[in-house]
Amino acid sequence: MRTTARLLAVVAAAALVLTGCGGRATTHHKPGTSHQEATGDSGTLLTARDESGHRLRELPAADAPTVRAEIRPDSEGGWNVHLTVERFQFTPESTGGAALPGRGHARLLVDGRETARLYGPWGYVPPGAHTLTVRLHADDHTVWAVAGAPVQATVRLDATPATPSTGSSAPSSSAPSSSTPSSSTPSASAPSSPRTTDPGRTVTLAITGTTVEPPPSRIELKKGERLTLRVTSDRADTLHVHGYDRELPLSPGVPATLTLTADRTGLFEVETHESGLVLTQLVVR
Repeated sequence: MRTTARLLAVVAAAALVLTGCGGRATTHHKPGTSHQEATGDSGTLLTARDESGHRLRELPAADAPTVRAEIRPDSEGGWNVHLTVERFQFTPESTGGAALPGRGHARLLVDGRETARLYGPWGYVPPGAHTLTVRLHADDHTVWAVAGAPVQATVRLDATPATPSTGSSAPSSSAPSSSTPSSSTPSASAPSSPRTTDPGRTVTLAITGTTVEPPPSRIELKKGERLTLRVTSDRADTLHVHGYDRELPLSPGVPATLTLTADRTGLFEVETHESGLVLTQLVVR
């Protein structure tokens, strides 16, 4: 009887193992595997690695994704990056899971150093950068590759994009002319004096556990309007403005502020990375 019971236990354990390893590839990270190793069976995992240590995953050219990068000066300095991809979709909901065809995220390398991940077609590069490389990764963090080379796009950046200091120099240079003695009366000269940039709107948000106050809603903005988000969280996290790809570190109990110019129209979510909370949505028209 003891021998029979042991045999039944072994058979049951084997059945559980087979059940866990069979079926379709999962998009959830499996215990015991690293982020750099495949949990799916797409392509061929190579021994070669990129500069950050991620292994390359080879695909035939006809099946591999492609990426093109377009850069535009940002009104607050630096560059906005827009990606055009083919045979590829951004899948932030399954990052860390299996390497499935045509899925994953992008990474930005500025002057050869990895600086950010993109889970959508828009990104941001600060001023002072010279070269930008955009590289496509699978959900398991391996790098999609063709003929042993990463799927990527590289562009040169102008060394002198428009910066906030350049934009603010015009009012200061015109100030002396508006305050010259030629003004007939003090009251007439006051309205013509240059004014500082409109600070725009300020929205204050508080995160407690899984609760956001005020509750998530939509913020209506006009294109070109400035918005300041003032956020306090009860835990360490990172705020992310999708579409604009602006990030803000959050420390427990410490108010943090992020200001942006709504220079892109559309619907954009503001969320936290770690807790995955949607704090609000920006509607820019």
